[in-house]
Amino acid sequence: MTDSKLSVEAWPSLPLQEWKDTYATLHMWSQIVGKIRLTLSPPVNHFWHSAMYVTSRGLTTSPIPYGNRTFEIDFDFIDHALIIRTSEGSIRTLILAPRSVAEFYSELMAMLRSLGIEVEIHAKPDEVADPIPFAEDTQHKSYDPEYANRFLVQTDRVFKQFRSRFLGKCSPVHFFWGSFDFAVTRFSGRRAPERPSADPITRESYSHEVISHGFWPGGGAIQEPAFYAYSAPVPEGLDKEPLRPASAFYSQDAKEFFLKYDDVRKAASPDEALLEFMQSTYEAGAKLANWDRASLERTS
Repeated sequence: MTDSKLSVEAWPSLPLQEWKDTYATLHMWSQIVGKIRLTLSPPVNHFWHSAMYVTSRGLTTSPIPYGNRTFEIDFDFIDHALIIRTSEGSIRTLILAPRSVAEFYSELMAMLRSLGIEVEIHAKPDEVADPIPFAEDTQHKSYDPEYANRFLVQTDRVFKQFRSRFLGKCSPVHFFWGSFDFAVTRFSGRRAPERPSADPITRESYSHEVISHGFWPGGGAIQEPAFYAYSAPVPEGLDKEPLRPASAFYSQDAKEFFLKYDDVRKAASPDEALLEFMQSTYEAGAKLANWDRASLERTS
């Protein structure tokens, strides 16, 4: 059961126009950290080894192997610091404050070297228009601590409730730094049609049938934070399926379902509104794609 007593304040406002510069800078910072994890971590199906995870204070890489030891990198959005911890007990800290991506990149790599960790990453952002190499990016340099932690905790908490309802293969609730979004993905257990012309990441990510749910702070066609859901492959008739709550909608352009963040936070029970969206969009895709729901879903 969800807690219907959670107030609107538990789901704080997240107006894109007020923190878009901080968002853009955090996106680049998180790409640097994420690429370190991607480079040093053993590969996992669907590129899950590249993702980050929510903590009570921000985001973490989780432990990254390096030789016979491990280290992890955490964004602490309460004390506003980037913290590196090693399995040998060493700690390095970088204060999160307005600073350029170039400065952040230089200082983070120097901190790693001071710990005896040498890593070379693809030092240019992915999945963004007009990417600037990290070492040259003096354009993105904003950090507003008021907004840095707002988009994390509630989304992670409710996504984990939804994930618990599924017995089949399911991703963790994780944060993808490339697109700066949270996602949790369910699998039917069946292979999907091959995508021979797709890039390697897309081919791997969609090698099996999926229904995925996520959240991102906004951008592109939707200039505000929103939750999304999609099925891959897209079954015929998906856009005609009924949705809950009433404010949810299907985008013909994106071929995805959306529910705006403000419609969730202003609902009588934000948790229930989001869970209804996730459940109804899952049911739509699973029904039309003939998933074996009886064996995949938890009934008690």
